[in-house]
Amino acid sequence: MWCVRLPVILGSPVREDGSVAKVDLIVPMKPPRVGKSRLRGAVDEAAHADLVLALAADTLTAAATVARRILVVAADPAAVAPLRRLGVEITGDGGGADLNTALRYGETLLRAADPASVIGALQADLPALRAAELSAALAEAGSARAFVADAEGTGTTLLLSAPGGELAPRFGSGSARAHTESGANPLTAPVPTLRRDVDTPRDLAAAERLGLGRWTTAVLEERRVA
Repeated sequence: MWCVRLPVILGSPVREDGSVAKVDLIVPMKPPRVGKSRLRGAVDEAAHADLVLALAADTLTAAATVARRILVVAADPAAVAPLRRLGVEITGDGGGADLNTALRYGETLLRAADPASVIGALQADLPALRAAELSAALAEAGSARAFVADAEGTGTTLLLSAPGGELAPRFGSGSARAHTESGANPLTAPVPTLRRDVDTPRDLAAAERLGLGRWTTAVLEERRVA
């Protein structure tokens, strides 16, 4: 497996002793053919899985310039294998019954390699993501467990552990409130591309106004439904 091992300086969380913590990301994914069901119809049906993979590819491309290591935790690793070309690792979800269980499984794998790192859970549907905004969120988080709410303010697009701390994911309906209640700091940095996840065609149009990455743009140019 390949993994991202790029230097993390700008936007890196800092430990209490002043040293830079390493940021490793978990990106969970359902099988592309069944994922993003509310986005069906944005492209012709035969290209739906391609669109889901493109959303993830643009997310990972931006994140790879910031994170040291990215682990895609997938219900069907073979179905997302094309993402390996971006330099990420792919693993199964450990038989997790839900998203939070899968994230904890990925956290266990990453923590075994570096007990002191910052671990983040990043959603795979941020096709307009800019690396500078991800760095800004990491900088604001500092050494605290923190999260970025989605554009609507109810969901979560990024959850970060403290250096060496538990991720303690609470994804699901109303996750922004759940993460706040669990003690995570809500980040306030102006990071619209990090907040703009895509679940519906309307979300996709909003992301397009921010500027989509090249993978999603390519699929839409070829297979978009008028």
